Amino acid sequence: MTAAAAPAPPLTRTAPSGFGGATHDLVTMTRRSLLRILRNPSMTVLLVGTPVVLLLLFVYVFGGAFGAGVAPGITPGAAGREVYLDYITPAVLILTAASIAQATAIGVAMDMTGGIVTRLRTMPVASVAVHGGHVVGAVVQTLLATAVVLGVAVLLGYRPGANLLGWLGLAGVFSLVALTLTWLSVAMGAAAPSVETASNTPMILMLLPFFGSGFVPVETMPTAVRVFAEHQPFTPIIEVVRGLLAGTTVPTTTAWTALAWCVGLTVLGWLWARASYRKPRVTR
Repeated sequence: MTAAAAPAPPLTRTAPSGFGGATHDLVTMTRRSLLRILRNPSMTVLLVGTPVVLLLLFVYVFGGAFGAGVAPGITPGAAGREVYLDYITPAVLILTAASIAQATAIGVAMDMTGGIVTRLRTMPVASVAVHGGHVVGAVVQTLLATAVVLGVAVLLGYRPGANLLGWLGLAGVFSLVALTLTWLSVAMGAAAPSVETASNTPMILMLLPFFGSGFVPVETMPTAVRVFAEHQPFTPIIEVVRGLLAGTTVPTTTAWTALAWCVGLTVLGWLWARASYRKPRVTR
């Protein structure tokens, strides 16, 4: 008679094991987020296609006239389109990041309302990893999407003047901007009562660049609108991106203001998302 075999050890952790356990959970949730992106290519095409359409619309429909208003000595027509392409490309790149952040809010809302988050709360999964996976996946998607949109702008005639240091700075800026917008959108998605609400709330992130220096100089705006445009977060961010792409010196005040907005809004989004994750959802 043989002795009974010893029971197999459990395949999952009974509790998050510090930093290593949280990192493992974050990698798992990030992989889930990236797989969702890969399995839904039509959404990625839409997210990249929308900024490209805006770029084509503003350059070839409005650019001939608008270009004369963003640089002195430019006459409407082909010269205006060329100048306006240089002017709006940074704003369109920021809109690309905002567009992906909006899609992330929808994905978070689907998790929050579909029951998976309720299930994860009962499992030994680090809470930071649940939303953190969405954030890391969105940052990766944002960097790839902005590279594609920038490539389209180059095909249209845009010529960046950035050097190697400038490109490294741009990579850092876009990573930080993606992190900021994604955490805000994650928070909006986590707090939304429905997926439909989550698809509408982040629209503010798509609209704000139009009320800044993204498409026209703030000096051309009425006083009340100009004051708002000068003191909202997207204006200094766009100016930093514009300066780095052009290879010109970015004013120190503008750079620090953009950094302060990004860090502050990232912390706000993270705290908001954490509170929404911990708050029990009321089923109706």
